[in-house]
Amino acid sequence: MNNQRRNLLKGSSGAALLGVLAAAGLIKPELALADWNKAAFDAKSMADTLKALGVSASVDSKDVQVNGPDIAENGAVVPVGVTSSLANVSMVAVLIEKNPNALACTFNLPEGTECNVQTRVKMGQTSNVYALVKADGKFYMATKEIKVTLGGCGG
Repeated sequence: MNNQRRNLLKGSSGAALLGVLAAAGLIKPELALADWNKAAFDAKSMADTLKALGVSASVDSKDVQVNGPDIAENGAVVPVGVTSSLANVSMVAVLIEKNPNALACTFNLPEGTECNVQTRVKMGQTSNVYALVKADGKFYMATKEIKVTLGGCGG
């Protein structure tokens, strides 16, 4: 029975089935948000965001890289990635210094997962983009400036 369920969810019909189950109320959205850190996502400044994430100190590290364009033509959809060669990475966060809310996203990585995440973020203006990585209980950071030519986040 479990193999049938896995095979169903692997296919495109699996995504449709999940949509139907969610619409029917059989899957609750709050289950997906179990690790939601409201204080961190609501924080307005970098300092408040880092505090809400539990960061007392972070170290700049060459083992963490922020990947993204030097110039984003549309601030509404800026591709950003974070990679790290650090061992035992458990969390990755993307912070955008000049956005109304600094925290763009967080990823909780299961043990043994390679640290390589990709997403798209919204940026209102040219800003430093920070990658925050938690590995072995310590926080490491890297920065990249991304210039925005067409605003997407409140501008």
